[in-house]
Amino acid sequence: MKKILILALGLFATGLTANAQSTNSLIRFGVKGGANFSNIIKDDGNNNFNTDYLVGFNAGVTLDIKLLENLAFTPELLYSTKGYKTDVLGGTFTQTTHFIDVPILASIKLAEGFNLVAGPQVSFLMSTKNKFESGIGTAEQQIIEDEADRFKKSILAGVVGARFDVSDKVGIFGRYALDFQKTNENGDRVTPEFKNQVFQVGLGIKF
Repeated sequence: MKKILILALGLFATGLTANAQSTNSLIRFGVKGGANFSNIIKDDGNNNFNTDYLVGFNAGVTLDIKLLENLAFTPELLYSTKGYKTDVLGGTFTQTTHFIDVPILASIKLAEGFNLVAGPQVSFLMSTKNKFESGIGTAEQQIIEDEADRFKKSILAGVVGARFDVSDKVGIFGRYALDFQKTNENGDRVTPEFKNQVFQVGLGIKF
């Protein structure tokens, strides 16, 4: 947790310093947010059941570091919810996982306003909420991952997508993120062996 906070403060400090130096700085600070549409790709283990997409959100800060006329380095720090839902006997089970995502992306300008983005991402698991809903009622379980060893605490993923700059300050984005690692090694019906996949859309603002 301390490393994540240090990284966040460093990202803020670098962006604010760069923007204070010049309105046309090669380094620009920004904020962004949007919707997540997440599901899982099941691996080995007791995973013989269907899952549906879960709607969540992403929000955080960004840096845009111009390297060449059509190439930029764009690291981000995002709070992101992921997970899935599935029908079980008597109701619906939903698992929502809360992550700090750190995408390390390259942004390639293909046309005026249109940019391709791609690169690796490291995700840090913060907590998990399991919820079972039936006609009788709802039961919830909140798990702080610092106190549990069920899932990996950090996961490597890949990101690919696009951004359209509506103006010099406002852009809309869409992307797909897929974990390269399984979240756990021993699956069952409640916690299967799986990799997260997330479709993201949203809005970003640069300062």
